[in-house]
Amino acid sequence: MDQRHHGKTDLSIELAKRIKGEIISCDSMQIYKDMQIGTAKPTITEMQGIKHYLIDFLPPNQRFSVSEYKIRAEEAIKEILQKGKRPIVVGGTGLYMDSLIKGIQYPDITIDEKYREELEQIAKKEGLSILYQKACIIDKEAMKTISPNDKKRIIRVLEIWKQTGKTKTELEIESRKQEIPYQYKIFGITMPREILYEKINQRVEKMVKLGLQKEVENLLNKYKEFPTAMQSLGYKETRAYLKGELTQEEWIETIKRETRRYAKRQLTWFRRNKEIIWLDGLKTKQENINLIMEEIGE
Repeated sequence: MDQRHHGKTDLSIELAKRIKGEIISCDSMQIYKDMQIGTAKPTITEMQGIKHYLIDFLPPNQRFSVSEYKIRAEEAIKEILQKGKRPIVVGGTGLYMDSLIKGIQYPDITIDEKYREELEQIAKKEGLSILYQKACIIDKEAMKTISPNDKKRIIRVLEIWKQTGKTKTELEIESRKQEIPYQYKIFGITMPREILYEKINQRVEKMVKLGLQKEVENLLNKYKEFPTAMQSLGYKETRAYLKGELTQEEWIETIKRETRRYAKRQLTWFRRNKEIIWLDGLKTKQENINLIMEEIGE
């Protein structure tokens, strides 16, 4: 299967087969049950018998913090190592990854729904730039890596400040004292922007064909509330489409546009990490596996 333009799922499963590995998901949306299509969760067939952890286990009406992820992921790492296998952490949720490799223990900050709603309203009525500027004044350091369009992370900086009296940067410095009990290598896949954007467009069209609309309808019927899940890419826009706020064409185009923006923000987030060994997504899967094997001394 030497496909070009492969993704991390393909590559990680092939790697797991080569090095006797098991996979821990590092994706804040793949944790949820009943959300298969919009999160591009690997199917049983795609998993090819490789055990996956932290995937498909939480009802979408529940919250899940970075601290909870860290605890569960570290348990999974121990379990895999005890079997004499190798843990492979796969996914693009930067905060989850940082919690594991930097030992960052984010405090469990209770969400103040009222304050979050206030901030959402300011963003809606006065523009996100107002919140962005406020966050830059509070925590200049953290904001260096946060895009002016990244509403979720901007709001998080303001929430942390309000509830702890400390900046996100201060909390991270305090919590970095923890030693990491394992050695690791980080790999990222990169490719030219126009090819990445074309892949995103194809993926969105595939999701629509697979039944994204039906999946969201089922979720809305089954669960009353979605603290985080319905804010995720693809779901938020589908909900707006079902409410009649978007036409079918606008619905699909909005998902494509927002996914492209998200990909851009992710690259900004990961590019600041000098430990990442970048793989060329235009190379064959086998070529990239060989590069990984060299790097890990196999």
